[in-house]
Amino acid sequence: MLLRKPWTELLPRIQAPPEWGIEPVPAEARRLGFLDYAVLWGDLGVGLLVMAAGALLVPGMGLPQALLAIVVGTLLGNLLLAATGYIGSRTGAPTMVLLRPALGRLGSYLPTALNVLQLIGWGAFEILIMAQAANFISARFLGFSSYPFWAIAFALWCTLMAVGGPLVVVRQWLEKFAVWLVLLTTLWLTVHLLTRGDLAALWRQPGTGEMPFWLAVDLVAAMPISWMPLVADYNRFARRAGPAFWGTYIGYFIANVWFYGLGALLLLSARTSDLVQAIGALAIGWIVLPIILVDETDNAFADIYSAAVSLQNIWPRARQALFAVLIGAICLILALTVPLAQYENFLLLIGTFFVPLFGVLAADYFVLRRSYTEADLYQPLAFRWEGVIAWALGVVTYQALTRLAPSVGATFPAFGVSFLAYLGIAGALRGIGRVRPERA
Repeated sequence: MLLRKPWTELLPRIQAPPEWGIEPVPAEARRLGFLDYAVLWGDLGVGLLVMAAGALLVPGMGLPQALLAIVVGTLLGNLLLAATGYIGSRTGAPTMVLLRPALGRLGSYLPTALNVLQLIGWGAFEILIMAQAANFISARFLGFSSYPFWAIAFALWCTLMAVGGPLVVVRQWLEKFAVWLVLLTTLWLTVHLLTRGDLAALWRQPGTGEMPFWLAVDLVAAMPISWMPLVADYNRFARRAGPAFWGTYIGYFIANVWFYGLGALLLLSARTSDLVQAIGALAIGWIVLPIILVDETDNAFADIYSAAVSLQNIWPRARQALFAVLIGAICLILALTVPLAQYENFLLLIGTFFVPLFGVLAADYFVLRRSYTEADLYQPLAFRWEGVIAWALGVVTYQALTRLAPSVGATFPAFGVSFLAYLGIAGALRGIGRVRPERA
């Protein structure tokens, strides 16, 4: 005889994932290693937006010069990304909290607000381009066209992933399914472009000269740097800092170089600025596009999740899941109302604020303190003028070089100015006794 149970007991129990907010992740929850981070950051380096950024480099410069700029920009930008992740792995704290020792608790609120704004922008961009591509596929092959439907579907899925958190997404989604599908389709797309087109002619084709080399390096470096304000949100789950650093660096390097290069090559081969239509026009492009779209969801997940974590730097008692739902809704509204435009300017704007910011963080952590204690992170001074001033000097340097001398490049001069300015100002203040080290 079967025992009758309430229908609610027949449903699987959904358990909310644990939240640590801005507190250090406990040792027992730090489960991710080299392979996990190689997969995570390799997967985050994949996407249609990365290919779109690669397409910006040509035909303003020739293909050989564009590929060199891609490699140089990725090598340098990746160093900033992985080094910030290293600090997060050592402390177990999210990125915005790592800024407190150098800027002060209140001082860290400004980059937090800027980070949330840029993550909302990235999230809206991701949902927009995914919905456009999905609508193109469904209209062409299924006779169904509804951009709002696809935008809502992708926004809901990415928000659910953000509520689940990194441990669930990396172990249960990326490593088991997404990364392998994307690897196979990317290999096919690469082989197709290299064997079906006239690569020799594309290689010899000169650029128009509209894209200076170091400006191209800035555009490439902007992509890994755009992840710098949130890298520690994920690398804080590392078992050890060293493997997490190299997993992050290698995984993102391969993906960024590969997809920037594919974007440049695809645009030159197809002679069109619409990458979605260019991929769809290829043989079995109708299979390649949906798989890239499936993988693209992890980028929007990261934007929504880290925006929620960043907001907890200001409101630590608020629920992370509530913030994730709110951010996902805002991204959806923007994706439904704002067109995809001025992408190049958006990438440069990101570098303007966050490259100098890492110069301050690197000087404080790697030179002055060498490590952060919990008191440094959670009981800092309210405000540190030396950090804010050094950051502002770096931002001014970046803007000045971008506007007045774009051929020089702005990323690494701005980093150097903020790095040296912070060391100089902090050293002078401590030398006259106005600022004392906070380490125990």
